[in-house]
Amino acid sequence: MISETDLVPAPRVVEGPARGAFLLGEDTVLWAAPGTQTTERWLRGTLGAALGLPLRPGPQDARHSVRLRLDDAFGAEAYRLSVLPDQGVEIRGGGPAGVFWGAQTLRQFLGADAFRRAPVRPGAGRAVPYGVVEDGPRFRWRGLMLDVARHFMPKDGVLRYLDLMAAHKLNVFHFHLTDDQGWRIEIRRHPRLTEVGSWRARTKFGHRASPLWEEKPHGGFYTQDDIREIVAYASERHITVVPEIDVPGHSQAAITAYPELGNTDLDTASGEHAAALSVWDTWGISPHVLAPTDNTLRFYEGVLEEVLELFPSEFVHLGGDECPKDQWRRSPAAQARIAELGLADEDGLQSWFIGHFDRWLTARGRRLIGWDEILEGGLAEGAAVSSWRGYAGGIAAARAGHDVVMCPEQHVYLDHRQHGGADEPVPIGFVRTLEDVYRFEPVPAELTHREARHVLGTQANLWTEVMEDHTRVDYQAFPRLAAFAEVAWSALPAPRERDFAGFERRMRSHYGRLDALGVGYRPPAGPRPWQRRPGVPGRPIDGPPPAR
Repeated sequence: MISETDLVPAPRVVEGPARGAFLLGEDTVLWAAPGTQTTERWLRGTLGAALGLPLRPGPQDARHSVRLRLDDAFGAEAYRLSVLPDQGVEIRGGGPAGVFWGAQTLRQFLGADAFRRAPVRPGAGRAVPYGVVEDGPRFRWRGLMLDVARHFMPKDGVLRYLDLMAAHKLNVFHFHLTDDQGWRIEIRRHPRLTEVGSWRARTKFGHRASPLWEEKPHGGFYTQDDIREIVAYASERHITVVPEIDVPGHSQAAITAYPELGNTDLDTASGEHAAALSVWDTWGISPHVLAPTDNTLRFYEGVLEEVLELFPSEFVHLGGDECPKDQWRRSPAAQARIAELGLADEDGLQSWFIGHFDRWLTARGRRLIGWDEILEGGLAEGAAVSSWRGYAGGIAAARAGHDVVMCPEQHVYLDHRQHGGADEPVPIGFVRTLEDVYRFEPVPAELTHREARHVLGTQANLWTEVMEDHTRVDYQAFPRLAAFAEVAWSALPAPRERDFAGFERRMRSHYGRLDALGVGYRPPAGPRPWQRRPGVPGRPIDGPPPAR
């Protein structure tokens, strides 16, 4: 049995526990009110399977029961978990999501065995300590961005990460589906996007300055039915999937598949002609960007029509980051377009490009979100911003009345190394320890209370250039994603006042849950021998992160 002090993320209020415990066993029944069916299915299919308990349907007034109810006295994602003598277990949520998050807390009370896929102690009763937990999230956007373009993650791996998100009460899955190194989503009207754009002939191993190559093709993509399955699986866990289709930069894979999308009027002698491209096999920022033509707009409207059919999310992410302007500066056609539109410069051209799709999405009842470069040249009226280059972009956007998701690379880019030691595998970026992530504050102090209301929440990002498989993703994500989840969910004090020692104590139990889930996290003492990558160069950056 565990205590309330072992919960991750930390709940707002824990009363008790009173002495004693409720025994969850073979005779425990499950009663679910209308509207709580997703949690009912999850409890039987996941928790019941882990513990070998049938959780048969039973009457509402059964004493030895788990009961699920909706209660509009709570916020939509808030809940109260009650475990009381002669009353069994009751989870009340303000909405279906609140009930589900309460069930996740119940799972933690049941110990690490509740995180397995089959029982290791069949027939054993499971004690839940008496007490009451009242809880709810700080932010409505508690996100994880997973880049599957640089290294493809098969569908089963994506579903696994949705389960890991649910276990940590994260509720937005930002699905980075396209980039220079690969196009990962089937678009039926443009089949070459996956026939050509979904694989590359070889892959740089390590940082782009590394001399090492993996000399074999790499690729993969999700069919439209795969996407439907992923979205449905996420919805059952009250997770929204936000797709990202990157434009107008990070588009070399798309241009390789359809060269007419590139700036075809550039001098072929320079080797820049779109028809000479291949899907990029290294890392960095490709100079090849989309041509600002009507043909390009129509092409991506067709792409997005299929994307909207697959993803019901309010937001659609269109990237907008790291778009080099050199090709546009040298392209007569791009310069003519700037003049035709009466724009000041190439930044204005990117703003026009993003603005077109902002209006296009708005007309279809959706909202555009993009990386903070979309601020350059003027921000589209309805767009929201993912602030990744520090806090400045988010502050500017919030002050201008735009919604913001805070994900500054200096704090929550989990591809950055976790320690300065020589054993860290492919060390990238700043050192960001578990404590650094735990002390991250998503709402900048510079914002007024009114401006801060535009901060929808926060997101941790996993860019996979040096993560060739799910074991490397696990290592970079955990345990820091657990710390991030607490920042996103819990009502924590100011960063310097947070009890990191207490969090570390709670993590002792949580490592057991991660072990049961098969997560290849970084141990507190450092990487295990098989987690190291000796001889593979990274990109160390010395010194502290930029101050905000």
